[in-house]
Amino acid sequence: MITVKPFSALRPSAQYAKECAALPYDVMSSEEARKMAAGKPYSFLHIDKAEIDLDPSIELYDERVYQKAAENLKTFEEIGVYTQDHVKKYYFYRQVMDGRAQTGIVGCASIDDYIQNKIKKHELTRADKELDRIRHVDTCAAQTGPIFLVYRENETLDRIIKEETAHEPLYDFVAEDGISHTVWESSSREIDEKIERAFEELDSLYIADGHHRAASAVKAGLKRREQNPAHKGNEDYNFFLSVIFPANTLKILDYNRVLRDLNGLSPSTFLKTVEAKLGTVTPVEGIYRPKAKHEAGFFVGGKWYCIKFKDELCKASSPAENLDPAILQKYLLAPVLGIEDPRTDKRIDFVGGIRGLGYLERRCSEDAVAAIAMYPVSMEELMSIADAGEIMPPKSTWFEPKLRSGLLIHKI
Repeated sequence: MITVKPFSALRPSAQYAKECAALPYDVMSSEEARKMAAGKPYSFLHIDKAEIDLDPSIELYDERVYQKAAENLKTFEEIGVYTQDHVKKYYFYRQVMDGRAQTGIVGCASIDDYIQNKIKKHELTRADKELDRIRHVDTCAAQTGPIFLVYRENETLDRIIKEETAHEPLYDFVAEDGISHTVWESSSREIDEKIERAFEELDSLYIADGHHRAASAVKAGLKRREQNPAHKGNEDYNFFLSVIFPANTLKILDYNRVLRDLNGLSPSTFLKTVEAKLGTVTPVEGIYRPKAKHEAGFFVGGKWYCIKFKDELCKASSPAENLDPAILQKYLLAPVLGIEDPRTDKRIDFVGGIRGLGYLERRCSEDAVAAIAMYPVSMEELMSIADAGEIMPPKSTWFEPKLRSGLLIHKI
């Protein structure tokens, strides 16, 4: 049984929705955020990355950053950029990118379901990143960035999404990057009750993206439980803002690697070592995009190569260990290049597939010496790993399009 509750959103007035909507706080630096928000006084980046409104010398995790975020949110409410819905309901959020649409139900998932692992994870989180968002949620008394959740196919929810998104939307706009965003509200309390019951019939949900935001929302909620002697369990802080999509409508992009050195090996020696350790190396003409699982494209010495992993490397009984990033790490990055922890080693960098493979070539002419193009992980692999209670290798999945923050806010 899964609990997902309707909520009364704090949301922008229609004329401000396009300007308010912003990419998640964790996909950009502070300097990039300053440029994105330039000339946009109501961009949600003024709340999600409030350091852009302070002197650049102020540390990212300074208390003044969180106070500024709360101040900006309060100001946006006072001047009417944001208004509060007074009836609890579900919302629906559609994104269209390159002709492909994905539509999710916006509601509030239970922190108890997260704690009991009914909401399943596939990534580790870092304490410093958690603390940042805990302080942000706590100071703003609001969850500002939705968690990207997934459910296995459910006929009732799929039908409701189709029917409810045939109505007039609250917002409908195309962002500067060409991605369209449309938001609807549920049409009746009867629909809300059907949605709630349909979620109750599910055994689990899966975090696709937003592990740090989810962990932070849960810990901020637990903190408020401790502070509230009259805690009943139905308070808003017991739930966290989520957009919940059917798994079969989503697409995971490749998450590629660039290497800043070859641990003292020449390109030719490196390729010979790759063939000995990993699998067949075949030179190809032009950019090479892997065509199947257990295959990768290597750009070394100004040329592309197709690498097909040895069969014996691809027979791990563990779903996580059988992923291409895990095989690459186990048989090449650690033993050959000495990259033991890819999360912290400065000699490796990770590039989301949205940038394209040409970007990998450019990096190799700027600050890297080699690049690795990966085959994307599938949604079924992600869910199987989460079901098994396993953790994916770092930087295994890249979801596009990214959910926009600032369209629907959950106040706690």
